[in-house]
Amino acid sequence: MVNYGLNDKVALITGANNPQGIGATIAFAFAREGAKVVLIYKRIYRQFDQSKTDKNGTDRYFEANSGNADRVESRLKQMNADYMILESDISYEAAVKEIYSKVLERYGRVDILVNNAADGDMDGIDTIEKITQNVIDNTFAVNVRGSILMTREMITHRGDYGRIINISTDASQVFAGQIAYGASKATIEALTRSIALEVAKYGITVNCVAPGPTQTGWIDTDLEQSVLPVIPMGKLIQPEDIAETILFLASEQARMLTGQVIKVSGGHAL
Repeated sequence: MVNYGLNDKVALITGANNPQGIGATIAFAFAREGAKVVLIYKRIYRQFDQSKTDKNGTDRYFEANSGNADRVESRLKQMNADYMILESDISYEAAVKEIYSKVLERYGRVDILVNNAADGDMDGIDTIEKITQNVIDNTFAVNVRGSILMTREMITHRGDYGRIINISTDASQVFAGQIAYGASKATIEALTRSIALEVAKYGITVNCVAPGPTQTGWIDTDLEQSVLPVIPMGKLIQPEDIAETILFLASEQARMLTGQVIKVSGGHAL
């Protein structure tokens, strides 16, 4: 068992109300290592069929993201974790400042920031022929502006330890059919490199994890069968695969690793 040295570190994770999601799984992993975890989430409501939420697919995924973090909190309680959960919208500067104010009041610092929250079109209009201003604005507001604001506040209130981990997507450089989403994630990768250079003088590392097709509850059986042939490792990525990579990037062992984009994709989209 690797000792990541994360005991009593304070980890702030955005986008964490889906109990099957990457954000929640990251929180569980940090809690397992003895870290204090702060979860930020925003309810995103999209229509779903309640009768179909018992199995993986868009209905289960939409239902999970429209709810609060009760199921995630229940798991953290079972783990006897030291945690804090806040419902907020990171695309607003005032909300980000309020998040940090509450976290600093409770814990006094933030050691690790995971920019996981993301938004994007789910109606098939994120193409160059159909895209709307709202899709562009909403996608970049959360994925880019929100991540920058969260990062700025961490740097402003930096302590003796600093790890920033952004979440992209493995196909960010070529994402036909989801151009605003892909462009926002490519921007995150560029920001990772630029901010890493700016904050290295503080001993803070900035890295990015780019997941491949990950089972967060939205990939149904038919979609899985169509995706598997383009994943060289032959299976879907699990949220735990992402979380374990992030634990390493957050650790003391990764102290000289910065400005990197690491694809956790099973070979997909290399």
